[in-house]
Amino acid sequence: MATGFLDDNESLMRMVGHTVGDVEVFTTAAQTSKSFYCIHFPVESVVSSIAVDGCTGETALQTTLPAGTTLFLGKVTAITLTSGICIGYTR
Repeated sequence: MATGFLDDNESLMRMVGHTVGDVEVFTTAAQTSKSFYCIHFPVESVVSSIAVDGCTGETALQTTLPAGTTLFLGKVTAITLTSGICIGYTR
């Protein structure tokens, strides 16, 4: 029976970057003028600055994030790490 909903696998692939957008892996170089809808930290990472369109309180994320953290924030326009690795997904 067709429900019109995506199956779980397709939904998950879309959430983690299996889209027509780009994927960027970066370390401590400042990322500016970006449009990440999702950011993933495969290793423990320290965020020194982050800017998110339409979000308040994002400065609370300027901290050490544990390995495996994935954040869906809408539109991350800038992020800088002190240490670690981040994967940014765009649409």
